[in-house]
Amino acid sequence: MTSSSLNLNNRVAVVTGAGGGIGRATALSLARRGCHLALADIDDAGVQATARDAQSLGVRASAHRLDVADRAAVAAFPQLVESVHKRVDLLMNNAGVALGGTFEQVAADDFDWLMEVNFHAVVRMTRAFLPHLHRSDDGRIVNVSSIYGIITPPGQAAYAASKFAVRGFSNVLRNELEGSSVGVSVVHPGGVATSIAKNARIPASAPREEVERGRKNMEKLLRMQPDEAGEIIVRGIEKRQARILVGSDAKAAALLERLAPVGYWSLLKKAMKR
Repeated sequence: MTSSSLNLNNRVAVVTGAGGGIGRATALSLARRGCHLALADIDDAGVQATARDAQSLGVRASAHRLDVADRAAVAAFPQLVESVHKRVDLLMNNAGVALGGTFEQVAADDFDWLMEVNFHAVVRMTRAFLPHLHRSDDGRIVNVSSIYGIITPPGQAAYAASKFAVRGFSNVLRNELEGSSVGVSVVHPGGVATSIAKNARIPASAPREEVERGRKNMEKLLRMQPDEAGEIIVRGIEKRQARILVGSDAKAAALLERLAPVGYWSLLKKAMKR
């Protein structure tokens, strides 16, 4: 039997996308609770910096350059983590990329690239680490979706598709693992001030003015600081929340989608014009 809250002290967490943004902030929030860390990111300098900051908080933290779209690297990663940390209790699938543009503007190769990182990597990481998590007395999988895994604004065809896929996968997995020692949380961040909009891939066919306007509008919505988001996520993990909504915008979107599952977008358009 598990306790009512998850004690993270002396646990071992794997965090992808830990070189910056939400991944870094969540990793440091875990470290402040005494959780040891295996940190992964394609940005080697960024993940090394996060590991150093976590170590300064008194925990064991290893840094690993990992491309989550590399199938062979993902398959080999659990053995590497266990060689350093001897166990795994928590897997946080946070790594993600963005891709602007309407469905007709986005090339098939770009769409597939985003799905590889945002969704297929989540599935592969889960498949790779689940046998190890089953050996924990209190394991947990935390998959980061998005506010766009709740609502679907125009111009986010690929991104929303990937984040809805993460949401659906997480919900099914939670039901399948019921009664085991592994729980599942899905995270829906709203506007968190990370570099994801700035670094988003843009379709070559999209008009430049339209692209810059969309990027600036998106950056205006990114208000919450990553450190605050990280604390919200870790508190949700401690409470074993199945669904972690990060920010008032995510909470409002979830409520609106429940009240008007088909017509919510027309309501949002009216609100944005005011």
